[in-house]
Amino acid sequence: MSAKHINLNRLSAAGVLISLGIIYGDIGTSPLYVFKAIIGDRVISQDLILGGLSCVFWTLTLQTTLKYVVITLKADNKGEGGIFSLYSLVKRRAKWLVFPAIIGGCALLADGIITPPITISAAIEGLEIFSPDLKTIPIVITIITVLFLIQQFGTSIVGKAFGPIMFVWFTMMGVLGISHIIHFPGIVKALNPYYAVHLLVTNPSALAILGAVFLCTTGAEALYSDLGHCGRKNIRISWIYVKTCLILNYCGQGVYLWSLQNELLDGRNPFYRMMPDWFLIFGISIATAAAIIASQALISGSFTLISEAVRLNIWPKVKINYPSEAKGQLYVPSINWLLWVGCLIVVLYFQRSENMEAAYGLSITIAMLMTTVLVSVYLAKKKYPIYLIVLFLVVYGVLESIFFAGNLAKFLHGGWFTVLIGTILFSIMWAWYAARKIKNRFVKFVEIEQYFDVIKELSEDESVPKFASQLVYLTSANFSSEIESKIIYSILQKKPKRADVYWLVHVDVVDEPYQTNYKIEHLIPGKLIRIDFKLGFRVEQKINVLFRKVVEDLVKNHEVDITSRYQSLSKFIVVGDFRFVVLEKILSRSNKLSFWDKLTLDYYFILKHFSLSEEKGFGLDLSFVSLEKVPLMINEYDNVELVRIK
Repeated sequence: MSAKHINLNRLSAAGVLISLGIIYGDIGTSPLYVFKAIIGDRVISQDLILGGLSCVFWTLTLQTTLKYVVITLKADNKGEGGIFSLYSLVKRRAKWLVFPAIIGGCALLADGIITPPITISAAIEGLEIFSPDLKTIPIVITIITVLFLIQQFGTSIVGKAFGPIMFVWFTMMGVLGISHIIHFPGIVKALNPYYAVHLLVTNPSALAILGAVFLCTTGAEALYSDLGHCGRKNIRISWIYVKTCLILNYCGQGVYLWSLQNELLDGRNPFYRMMPDWFLIFGISIATAAAIIASQALISGSFTLISEAVRLNIWPKVKINYPSEAKGQLYVPSINWLLWVGCLIVVLYFQRSENMEAAYGLSITIAMLMTTVLVSVYLAKKKYPIYLIVLFLVVYGVLESIFFAGNLAKFLHGGWFTVLIGTILFSIMWAWYAARKIKNRFVKFVEIEQYFDVIKELSEDESVPKFASQLVYLTSANFSSEIESKIIYSILQKKPKRADVYWLVHVDVVDEPYQTNYKIEHLIPGKLIRIDFKLGFRVEQKINVLFRKVVEDLVKNHEVDITSRYQSLSKFIVVGDFRFVVLEKILSRSNKLSFWDKLTLDYYFILKHFSLSEEKGFGLDLSFVSLEKVPLMINEYDNVELVRIK
């Protein structure tokens, strides 16, 4: 996997084409609705056209090009990008950094619910030019449903066509733009920042216009999230072509609008109206394909985000499938259908793309602000000069705060929807993370060395029925000198468990995305062995498979003997049986938790009810697992004085 990963960072024509197909769906389909949103119900004027164009150009330059393509892409975690990869790089700097990571992750997931409806609706609404009374909602719902249905089969086959389709899409936009610019070359003066400043200073609706302008950069986070799929060099080179085509198209729309001065847009979409009549059906078809690809990129990104969150213990354990051998290709059924339901609600509630514009953008401004905070910490970690870090933080903190204010103005018109979705997602992530911290406060560890003798004696005590030949416990103890008191209680007291060999397995999720290392410690030679797995946050935790591979290596190196000790079986060299014991913590009734801790744990146990069990989460074979429920003792018993009576 790592070899493939390294190759992706090489600059190649294929890599650039793959980048076009994977990364630019969201930002590449923004011309479908950005200028329409900027004009809105305002009278079309020179100031609005030139100012809007200028705002779009400088937003793409400062926000997308400088912040993401130039600066943020440097913050790669062994070649991987995304907000959780960035968090993994800086989390040791301060505990509070989990807040921006979780908030940013939730905002990106909320964006995954609004992107498919707005892009597909905007594309399909182009058909209204031919049939003004066309009911577009059933078509949009059908396309979205089919899109979510095919996720379970993997998208590696159709994914190969994404790059060429998006190349056609961007080329089409660039050519359309040029065909209008040649009739009025003066439109390029809009690239002068004066027109942006003039519009924002003189127009009373400046904040609302900024909220619409921001839609042109909503896919910038995807540039960083998909760093591992495409490589930094391929992204940077492909962005030059993408940005050129986007600016040409926006300028072409500006030329079209120039002829409509002193009029209202009246529902017309400049993107489609600038097309020749004979080309319309082709343009709508290509736009629909691009919209579907944009939606696919967001859905795939959501799957990756959730899988990382599960490994980082900030999302409940959920089933994750791998429908193909393609790198990064995964499918999360629960998230797939949650996103599908969310998309349908958006389509049915907002009906049209112009209504969805209000809900779009607010969550992404929040995600971008969180990325700014984390990147600033990363730059400090890399010892960049303080003045550069402060400049970055101030410039983008102010810029994104202004965009946030512009999008906040749309809160009552639909922005509340993504905030509501993001808040629900945040409550889940925070409860899962905080509950784990609360539980860890009350897990009691003991020195394992003091139990060496009794474990060795128990293993050889034939008066105790043998529980298993090889007995395996999952331990959360970070140090090999310690063990949870509950494991000792399970082995020695809760029905003593005799075994030939006892195994302790510990999983440590490390900051490197694809690391798969392990360490062996023979605590009692031939009797008690500890395995420490160090797995990257993008590695599937199939402990059953990994454990078996380690045991095979130990047997091959003659470090352990797993042959059955039963006389009838040992002479035939039959391998002994393995049994995993999983201790599931439950909340004891006698506790004195604070109100918030109790609320957090109650919420956690509700979420746990709907999540994968510990044994399934670690990929254990259920036929070899014994589950034991142990109370999570929150406090020692109060001193109670009892009086015995005769």
